[in-house]
Amino acid sequence: MVRWGVSDPSTLARLRPKKAFGQNFLVNEGAIATIVGATLAPGAARILEIGPGPGVLTERLLADGRPLWAVDLDPEACELLRNRFATAGHFHLLQGDAVRIPLPQGEPWSVVGNLPYNAATPILARLLTEDIPWNRMVLMFQLEVAQKLMGVPGTKAYGPLSVLAQLCARLTRLVKLGPGSFRPAPKVDSAVVQFEPWGDAPSLAERKALLTVLHRAFAHRRKTLANNWQGVLSAEILTEIGLASALRAEVITPAAWLTATRQLMNHHPEVFPS
Repeated sequence: MVRWGVSDPSTLARLRPKKAFGQNFLVNEGAIATIVGATLAPGAARILEIGPGPGVLTERLLADGRPLWAVDLDPEACELLRNRFATAGHFHLLQGDAVRIPLPQGEPWSVVGNLPYNAATPILARLLTEDIPWNRMVLMFQLEVAQKLMGVPGTKAYGPLSVLAQLCARLTRLVKLGPGSFRPAPKVDSAVVQFEPWGDAPSLAERKALLTVLHRAFAHRRKTLANNWQGVLSAEILTEIGLASALRAEVITPAAWLTATRQLMNHHPEVFPS
């Protein structure tokens, strides 16, 4: 679901929520202020907003004076934004899919976005694994996705997304929102998560290799590593890279996954597709 900030009833009327885009407009003023404040806090030279919709967050972010690039897939929303911010020289609109649309090169972004549920994971994976510089991200997800991001080893929520996100950034849940914070009200809760990059985060090559390892290891959660890697990595190799073959993927810490991935990259590159 896409949830955009709207405080002006006339703006709501001008852009009707569309089922095809899963649009639910954020009307919680406290949440809007929290999101804007967190986005503007770091010293990023420019802002990237994903899914601006009618532009209530956009308007408040533009008031700061930094260049802002907004990415939206909805043609009607893009037309509204073009008209609404036609005189703002530091506003730039990119119409297209945030999963794949080319982004301008340059200085690090402060990224803000209310991500659609069906695209939240690929959008986040792109931001974490491609050469897109950022020094903070403030992103809204369905609560279930936020819980997966912050999942700890040994829990049902813990998985590949938890490992990748936690190795790349320090995560903070800023606010949890119920259905009443949106119009129309969705059927699920939502949460805003803040990402601040670690100075010693894995390289982009390591992140992509890590995802390959994680997707194989978590393919069948109830199976051991030996079973999930059967025919690819022997029990001896798993032990060599620091993973006991009798363990399940869900009990292994992010740091151990990174160490194992680096060992595989150095000594068993055949595991990774060219």
